[in-house]
Amino acid sequence: MKKRTTARWWDAGTGRILRVPLSPCLRVSVTVIALVVVVGSTAIQFTPFSRAQTRQQSGAHSAAPRENFTAADRRLVEKAIGATCAERIRDPLGSTPIDEMQARPSLPVNNPDAVAGARRAESLLPTTRTLVSNAIVKLAKEYDLYGNSTARARVTSATQRVEAVRRIKPDVDARDNASVVLREPRTIEFGTIFLAGLRSDEAMISVLAHELTHIASGQPDSLRPLFRAIGRKAATRTGLRIQGQRAEELACDLIGVMAARQFISQTPSWEPLPRRLARAFEHNCVDDDASDEDHLSPRNTIRALLALDVTIAGEVLAETLGATLSLPVRTPPACSAESVRVASTADSYR
Repeated sequence: MKKRTTARWWDAGTGRILRVPLSPCLRVSVTVIALVVVVGSTAIQFTPFSRAQTRQQSGAHSAAPRENFTAADRRLVEKAIGATCAERIRDPLGSTPIDEMQARPSLPVNNPDAVAGARRAESLLPTTRTLVSNAIVKLAKEYDLYGNSTARARVTSATQRVEAVRRIKPDVDARDNASVVLREPRTIEFGTIFLAGLRSDEAMISVLAHELTHIASGQPDSLRPLFRAIGRKAATRTGLRIQGQRAEELACDLIGVMAARQFISQTPSWEPLPRRLARAFEHNCVDDDASDEDHLSPRNTIRALLALDVTIAGEVLAETLGATLSLPVRTPPACSAESVRVASTADSYR
């Protein structure tokens, strides 16, 4: 991926020069940037997303290295959660929240909404495989887990497993879940309720990427070191307990969000950027916010994901700050990381 660049602005109120991160995959007008800076310096203090390793210089959402997570960042994340769930209600393609899916009766495989969802998943699977491969390599580098031949071989085997996934299988009994099983690592099973409840490409990609990441780690637990590192960082920033399977589930969600964000940058649209980004999270906008030993609660999942990438929280809020980030220009030339492959493991999505 191209490196993030920054713009400098003088803030007369504080007497400081502010650096504003500019996404390499989305052109933003100078007027929009100035507005975001003014609001940020007086209210929520926009600051660059902190990376796991200060030596890393690449990444679609990376700027100057910063390890601390400030009170302003925390407020930004909470506002972004509210904006995400409000956008879900306004969006004609908004996802059905998980708790609402759970309360619905089962849908037959031939239900029109389930059929449409299955077709969407099948058509997006090839693109998602590539996006997941790129995200895994990017995160492995950022967390300093790609620096020797053994680590690189582990990541390569993970991406090769992803590439082998070829089939989407609708399943009435799976209801509001998606899952993969080790005995058939080339298939993702989707509950028909889930297929019907994910009405946008962005939402479907985030869930497909989640399952592909389970597959990538596979029986050898190839990505376990990465899962632990992501869990530790999220726990530090949120105060939540994120270990074991919880860390894996959160890491799978993070790669899902990264895949959706990259898909958005590659497919310009007249739809607002905050709306498209919200779709990657909004199935977690529940009223019944329950957790279990293996999963954070849905709303805490959004909280942890936005805490891991504060820049996305800022982008979700961009429209409420008056920005016009939704205006498309053209597809950026090549926001892809190095090409790799991907394919298989087992677990359920929540």
